[in-house]
Amino acid sequence: MDKIFLNDLKIDTIIGIYDWERELKQTLHFSLEIDWDIRPAAASDDIADTLDYGAIAQTVVEFVEHSSYQLIEALAEDLCALLLSSYPIPKLKLSLSKPVALHGNNIATIVIERPA
Repeated sequence: MDKIFLNDLKIDTIIGIYDWERELKQTLHFSLEIDWDIRPAAASDDIADTLDYGAIAQTVVEFVEHSSYQLIEALAEDLCALLLSSYPIPKLKLSLSKPVALHGNNIATIVIERPA
């Protein structure tokens, strides 16, 4: 299966469990790996024969900007469900990174894979 990658979408949103996290937007980083057969589009050179990854990126941005989750796990799960129900994607791998203040400036990342 071929892959389409959307890498490092940066989106500001409210996320986290601590009071200070609920007051300030944080920048989350998203990367998507989407299974997709690109042969029809390669043969036709027509957008109608491929996955409109611009529309997918816009869906991600709109969903995340208007969200207010506590956990990145919940956000990732709901975002995957939305994308899989909105587009004919056979399989999706989503990486989500969030800044954390553990020992200095760190980043927490989760990666989930979901079939349609």
